[in-house]
Amino acid sequence: MESVRRLERSGVPTYCSAVSLAEVFAGIRPGEEAVTQAFFDARGEIVLDGQVGRTAGSYLARYARSHGLELGDALIAAAATTAGVRLWTRNRKHYPMPDLSFYEG
Repeated sequence: MESVRRLERSGVPTYCSAVSLAEVFAGIRPGEEAVTQAFFDARGEIVLDGQVGRTAGSYLARYARSHGLELGDALIAAAATTAGVRLWTRNRKHYPMPDLSFYEG
């Protein structure tokens, strides 16, 4: 959680996509709904469109077999690269794409 707090204090604009929302809300525990919703409400949204879908498809074609890339991670990476933002993740091994930039905070 400290890394999230540092990111918030940095003033860097943050964004999420529907994929991140779905992944988090799929595992939410009772009583966490309000704080989780507030977390997402504090961010901008990257909309998944046709360009994101095409980019994700290219990532899947290239990395699904060799790196075990799954649809959710392909869409998240494609959303970040298409929007020109850096990805903040604790699971960099899920994202082998050389055109993807990471937030280093």
